[in-house]
Amino acid sequence: MNTDDHKNILNIVDRYYSDKLSKFGTTPKGVDWNSLESQQLRFEQLLKICSEEDRFSINDYGCGYAALFKYLNDNNFNCDYYGFDISSGMVNTARQLYSNYPKFTVSLGSSAEKVTDYSVASGIFNVNLNIDKPTWEKYIISVLDDMNRMSTKGFSFNCLTSYSDLEYMKEELYYGDPCYFFDYCKRHYSRNVALLHDYGLFEFTILVRKE
Repeated sequence: MNTDDHKNILNIVDRYYSDKLSKFGTTPKGVDWNSLESQQLRFEQLLKICSEEDRFSINDYGCGYAALFKYLNDNNFNCDYYGFDISSGMVNTARQLYSNYPKFTVSLGSSAEKVTDYSVASGIFNVNLNIDKPTWEKYIISVLDDMNRMSTKGFSFNCLTSYSDLEYMKEELYYGDPCYFFDYCKRHYSRNVALLHDYGLFEFTILVRKE
């Protein structure tokens, strides 16, 4: 996608999530999730990409206030965490909460600065606001390309599903075709791809395991 479209998307998303944080603070609603339970269920699905090895490193794309880091720490994952976000408010809040923890790094930006074992992205493709669908899908693919480049062992992401009930779908949200993204990941990133669409939410998670 062209540079102007990319910058426009980042500016719109930055304003949206900065406003959410200002209104709701460090709660699931602060990153536009309905509840702590659903937020943690998403983390559980995304982290299925990680193996049972002793220690690993992970990039958290669009980390928000680093709720994933808390989940990792609370569940005794042994990992080096690298989060980043385009919202300075989110990054500053994450630093206030967790900067004294070992193995925690967070930075301001739209792309990973360090190649890690794994990368995850939770919820960053859901809110497209007034951005047209083709442009938004080009943006998603650009992020997936970056996740692929910056992950040596695999990456995972989630997205609202096009199989959602019509009466609950909202115009400002993007509902992706899980079959399209499964096929795209199989053809472009790895032969080892899993589609998770069975955990009770109107969304799907895709795991891409590198060769």
